[in-house]
Amino acid sequence: MTILGLILAGLAAALRVFIFYLESIAWTGPRARATFGTSEEDAAATKSMAFNQGFYNLFLALAVFIGIIVCLAGAPTVGLTLVFTGVGSMLAAALVLVASSPDLASSAIKQGLLPLLAVVSLLIGIAV
Repeated sequence: MTILGLILAGLAAALRVFIFYLESIAWTGPRARATFGTSEEDAAATKSMAFNQGFYNLFLALAVFIGIIVCLAGAPTVGLTLVFTGVGSMLAAALVLVASSPDLASSAIKQGLLPLLAVVSLLIGIAV
């Protein structure tokens, strides 16, 4: 189950890299605006906020990727600590999103499902 958890964590991190791209690089473009439901005016007004948020997502992804590498390199305690920190933060952010904006529950589920599955799989893998 640990390997499955690491794969799911890697997928969650890959999704965060894509979100980084949308928020920090392509925010004012049509794809990002369609994804986040923003107008050209709203995208322009929130560009610096989205840029910062995108890097937050990238740093979470990097923590997970580094944790996976460290874990597979033979230091599971350090590696899993990084992975749990990354996916745990992703899951917590999804919970905050749904709690603060129930109308964005679909987005929260998309953002939080892989981290949740990673956490559950890793916990089962550790317990076994």
